[in-house]
Amino acid sequence: MADFPKGQNGGEVGDVIDRAKAAVSERAELPGMSLFEHLDELRKRIIHSAIYLVAGYLIAVFFAPQLYSLMQAPLNDIHIQLNFTHPADLVNLRYIQIPLVGGAILASPFILFQVWLFIAPGLYQRERRFLIPFMTAAVGLFLLGAFLGYHFVFPGLLKFLITDLGAQLGIHPIISIEEYTSFFLSLILGMGATFEMPVVIIFLAMFGVVSPRFLWKNFRYAILIIFIIAAIITPTPDIPTLCAFAMPMLLLYLIGIGGAWWVHPDRRKKKEAVA
Repeated sequence: MADFPKGQNGGEVGDVIDRAKAAVSERAELPGMSLFEHLDELRKRIIHSAIYLVAGYLIAVFFAPQLYSLMQAPLNDIHIQLNFTHPADLVNLRYIQIPLVGGAILASPFILFQVWLFIAPGLYQRERRFLIPFMTAAVGLFLLGAFLGYHFVFPGLLKFLITDLGAQLGIHPIISIEEYTSFFLSLILGMGATFEMPVVIIFLAMFGVVSPRFLWKNFRYAILIIFIIAAIITPTPDIPTLCAFAMPMLLLYLIGIGGAWWVHPDRRKKKEAVA
């Protein structure tokens, strides 16, 4: 695959910045809306997204007890009872934390569709055909990450952090609802977000911002960055939690390289040249 020429900023990072600018400039020249029309379209998409978020919140408020039961289930398996230390903790849990997160997840496909509608005028016709794969992959990968986090990563971490370490040190756990909820949501949502990596990589490759060669050549730096990100988003500083986040991200990075090769403009140009 042909390399891109060195950018004006110098170095590979400068090349990526230059290619991003070129992609934006190229699409800015496409026939479409004026600046004020874009701003009006942005306002419309934000309003629609807010409506979907409110609708998701109202649905989640109704089902908040069932959602809490799902959140409590991993603790029930190891026979741990939650405690609350502030009178308002249960109100915050019942009407704010659970409904907001649950509503955002319910509304996410519709919000993603609004994002796509906003950027669609800046895409070529051949790029707009990726709408259904983009939506399916974005929602499906998030749900897959959250599912794996809930059924495998989170229970394993609870067993290690509470049961195993607690038995070794002879310490009885007293866990508050506030701390457990933050731990649960950060891990489950973090796992869902990390599974979006292939979608982001493929999206950038489709615009020619990054290439499979660039991604593979800088794999060692990707490993470092992934572990730094995992260390930031992990709810606890222990090594098992860090690896539980980092290992799937490394695999998804490799999957993203394969997807980048499939959609990159260089591959399409070579295919058209052969034809």
